[in-house]
Amino acid sequence: MDFGFIDALKLIGALGFFIFGMKIMSEGIQKAAGKSLRNILSMMTRNRYLGVLTGFLVTCLVQSSSASTVMAVSFVNAGLLSLVESAGIMLGANIGTTITGWLVAVLGFKVKIAAMALPLLAIGVPLLFAKRNKLKYIGEFVVGFAILFWGLSELKHAVPDVKNNPEVLNFLGEYANMGLLSNLFFILVGTILTIVVQSSSASMALTQTLCFSGIIPFEVAAAMILGENIGTTITAELASLPGNVHAKRSARIHSMFNIVGVTWMVLLVTFTPILHLVDLVAVNIFHAASPYTAEGAPMGLAIFHTGFNFLNVAIMIWFVPMLVKIAIKTVKSKGDLDEEYNLEYISTGIMATPEMSIMEAQKETAKFGSVVKRMNGMVKDLVKEQEPKKVSKLLARVKKYEDITDRIERDVADYLSKVSEGEMSDFSSLQVRGMLSIVGDLERIGDIYYQMSKGIERKIEDKVWFTPEQRNNIVEMFDMVEKNLENMCNNLKSDYSMVTMDKANEHETGLNKFRKAIRKEHFASVEKGDYNFQSAAIYADLFNSLEKVGDHTINVTEGITGEH
Repeated sequence: MDFGFIDALKLIGALGFFIFGMKIMSEGIQKAAGKSLRNILSMMTRNRYLGVLTGFLVTCLVQSSSASTVMAVSFVNAGLLSLVESAGIMLGANIGTTITGWLVAVLGFKVKIAAMALPLLAIGVPLLFAKRNKLKYIGEFVVGFAILFWGLSELKHAVPDVKNNPEVLNFLGEYANMGLLSNLFFILVGTILTIVVQSSSASMALTQTLCFSGIIPFEVAAAMILGENIGTTITAELASLPGNVHAKRSARIHSMFNIVGVTWMVLLVTFTPILHLVDLVAVNIFHAASPYTAEGAPMGLAIFHTGFNFLNVAIMIWFVPMLVKIAIKTVKSKGDLDEEYNLEYISTGIMATPEMSIMEAQKETAKFGSVVKRMNGMVKDLVKEQEPKKVSKLLARVKKYEDITDRIERDVADYLSKVSEGEMSDFSSLQVRGMLSIVGDLERIGDIYYQMSKGIERKIEDKVWFTPEQRNNIVEMFDMVEKNLENMCNNLKSDYSMVTMDKANEHETGLNKFRKAIRKEHFASVEKGDYNFQSAAIYADLFNSLEKVGDHTINVTEGITGEH
């Protein structure tokens, strides 16, 4: 029986079925995990060792090392992670991605899981219509799990029948016995396969199936798996293209990990009996068939894949600072704009799950808060500054920061609207609504500070002066607003569920009381003619504007607590 065009389509369709199942299963488990996933992600910024654990756990949960590495690149691009911290996540993702190989080896070939696919669908599909979200997500996971292994079963049937098709083995035989060159050739095949499929888990499952069907020998499959480790780096490289220099460096570090790891492993595979060691482990520890037999190959490949990635991480974690230096040297910055942490990348909506997306948006919103807090200090300095050169410098900075606030608000809002297009839990939906109102308030604060700077600019141009009392009152009010903003920034950085309104209300009451007092004094002074009309108008405009900033800071905290 010849392997024709229709058979090739069946093979591609079976692989697509497998990938589709993996996607549904992964999304179901992410939604069900919800808060647990957020807790895992919050560990990531501590150090590179915790980063490895985070990368491992997230990859196990989302069943995609690409999602974890792209997430790391995205966080680096936005300035939320350092290169060293992102390196830890990528190392952990390399270990986490080996889980699929074990699932396939243990359940896909040993247990007739495909026979269980229809009963599993019988359980999972009714759960999809459950009213409780948690049950719905578990239903998604069960359905995805059934489709995944159904796809694997179809994959086994779709690969060529080697008994009736011996010419396939003859073709491979020409390339399989050339020592190092053979390994390099099949590493290239594995790399191309992963780039085409865009999933190292799917290409790993296909490799295990080809081995199980007797189409490729264990040695060839091991070399292909090494290639798949290189192929998976392409996703992070592509994801970094629209990002800044920091994102590109993060992706480069990931590529270097895997290329260096594959280099030393291919030398071991070629010149030492490392595959015989895998054989010993499979037979003596896991009591499985020899990987050199078709039956034992899937388990042998899972052991080889995990062993390689564990060893590579154990070695490479010590060289992280050196790899960071190499990445900085090899990926040159194109100037200030390239160095600037920005949200160009976040707005492409690449996060694998609403939970990850919301966490990224939350961190961006916290950064947004610190941007407007800095503007408070700039405008306060403008009130006190009289030297023309310093004044024009401060005015330019306020304008630049106002542009930044506009851009952040637009990008985060676009990003959140893309996130809300997907399916999400009620809690996540509530968070997205709260965050949209928060970024609106923060952008409005930026506008108020810019308008205040324009008023101060006119005051200086028209040579209008404040009395010492006016200046002291305004400076004191800036200091009070600074406390409001500081509390707001702390709330934005905190776990939203732990934030209360108490401190924000206390600061707001104090600010309103002070503004009322100086407003009363101000009207009395105007009546007495203590200062001219222009000075009075600018002074009133400043204290009223500061009171509005206070209102927006309390709105932000209300958005965090869900009281908006």
